[in-house]
Amino acid sequence: MEFSITLLNFGYAIVGAILTLLFMVLGYKIFDKMTPFDTSKQLAENNIAVGIVVGSIFVGLGIAVGLVIGMGLN
Repeated sequence: MEFSITLLNFGYAIVGAILTLLFMVLGYKIFDKMTPFDTSKQLAENNIAVGIVVGSIFVGLGIAVGLVIGMGLN
């Protein structure tokens, strides 16, 4: 019985991680469309300011979506 609950929770964690990654990619694409410059090109040119902003977007989206999914699955 406890093993099936563990497997179910593991499945929820995998689904939550996949959804979080999908939302992070979507957030990056929306950010890239909103900015007047090419974000990927700026990152390739080692623009530290763009890197910090993109990193903070990933952290923020990861926390927000992860909490929403985690609370929804429990």
